[in-house]
Amino acid sequence: MDKYIIAVDAMGGDHAPGETVKGSVQALAENNDIKIILLGIEDKIKQELNKYTYDKDRLEIVHTEEIIETEDNPTSAIKQKKDSSMVVGMNLVKEGRAMALVSAGNSGALLAGSTVIIGRIKGVARPALGTLIPNRKGFTFLIDSGANVDCKPQYLLQFAQIGSIYMEKIMGIKDPRVGLINNGSEKGKGNALTKEAYPYLEECETINFIGNVEARDIPMGAVDVAVCDAFVGNIILKYTEGFAKAIMGMIKDEFMSSFMSKMGALMAKGAFKNLKKRFDYSEVGGAPFLGLKKLVVKAHGSSDAKAIKGAVNQAYIFISSSLNESIEEAVREKDDSGETEE
Repeated sequence: MDKYIIAVDAMGGDHAPGETVKGSVQALAENNDIKIILLGIEDKIKQELNKYTYDKDRLEIVHTEEIIETEDNPTSAIKQKKDSSMVVGMNLVKEGRAMALVSAGNSGALLAGSTVIIGRIKGVARPALGTLIPNRKGFTFLIDSGANVDCKPQYLLQFAQIGSIYMEKIMGIKDPRVGLINNGSEKGKGNALTKEAYPYLEECETINFIGNVEARDIPMGAVDVAVCDAFVGNIILKYTEGFAKAIMGMIKDEFMSSFMSKMGALMAKGAFKNLKKRFDYSEVGGAPFLGLKKLVVKAHGSSDAKAIKGAVNQAYIFISSSLNESIEEAVREKDDSGETEE
């Protein structure tokens, strides 16, 4: 069968290109169905590749001269650094030479550039970032977690529809529960955006809307899809990341506080390891930028090899499950019913 071709921005992220190349090689070793295109400064990429044994028939290097740095202005960087690993990667995806792009680079540049270069699915008002957040029962898909700070009610409706498709197609959850993040569970709560968005979600027949949910409901697994604008979503995401690190640290401190607690830690080592794994972002790999014509996965800026491998594997799952086709179909059905995104 033909390989699933995934472009990887080898120069993006805090630990590039070392960890990016290593993670890509690991992904190749675990999945015979993929081919990887590494984008970046060829000499540096080859220097890293020389450390490993890999299938050379399934790895290609596309040399680029420029790098979009974390501190670069997103819009200016996309316009001025056309020979950067990120921009060239977007163009490969647009032209069909790659099926997806994975990058741990500048988030703003990746989101802005992907929207302009790759383009939105027809009918999608705003593409959105979605992130899986662990809860007591599994995962909640937080959307939007970083792309659209200012939203209209109709955008939140589309986020809900896209999030539902993701949880059903990728996570295997039938009829996923959708909640609108708010400062109270009662109908009529919230700011102007959530009050206006509520009836849109309530009247939509293609989602299982259960009403407003508070942030504290997410860790308890009250919803499968949590819908919000990116201002709220990114705060929740960053707080969750920080709290997870803090609570793990506090548990470790308690375990090390006395001889008896150290003995208890030995007995609970397996459970503690499993808990830590559930909160490890590298297990998931990255956040899909959904609503684009082609797939883009945003990996964490501090991604190590494990996280890059996870992001590549995630891209493979998205492509092979025809996630984009399902989103296109859902949007097309909405358009056919006479509704518009505005």
